[in-house]
Parts: sequence; structure tokens; C-alpha cells
Amino acid sequence: MSMPKGFKSRKGYATIAEIPGAMDYRTIAEKMTADGDKMNHATARNVFLSAMRKLALPIHSLYDLDDDDDSIMVTAKDPEFQSGIVDMIDEYGIENLR
Repeated sequence: MSMPKGFKSRKGYATIAEIPGAMDYRTIAEKMTADGDKMNHATARNVFLSAMRKLALPIHSLYDLDDDDDSIMVTAKDPEFQSGIVDMIDEYGIENLR
């Protein structure tokens, strides 16, 4: 599901500006490529959204929300959902979320 150029979700754009040390998709892709894993910014975005979809699915199940692909993708792209995931990682650490 690709977004048209200039697409803005109902809740705005996800932003990393306020997260210390955060990288945008292009920076991630450049670092991955420099480290020997060929990557472009679109692939970095797709990998990120794939991870967000995997995290959104159990949330939808837990709260009896629609679990079709489109609904899951809406949640995965939601800036508030993404921010919540970052907050959980900051609070509990990635090793405690497994």
C-alpha cells in the first residue's frame, strides 16, 4: 500500500525530530549500505512498517479491532502508535519487550 506524494494521515506525519539520535529512512539506508547491506530509503521504510505491522496485529486482537491488512496498516502508520512503541522501548528497554 503506497501513499500518494504528500500523503498525511489523519493524525499527521510521524516525526523523529524530537527523538535524540533518531535517523530518517535515507540516513538508515546510507548507514546500512556503508556497513555492507545494500539498502535504499524505500526499503528502509518498508522494513520499518513491516515491524510496526507485526506489533499492531496483537494490539488489534487484544482490543477486538478489525484485523484486516488495511486496518493493521493504518495503525502501523499512525504517528501516535509509533511514538507509543518508542516510549515503551525507552521505558522498558528492547530486551524486556521480547
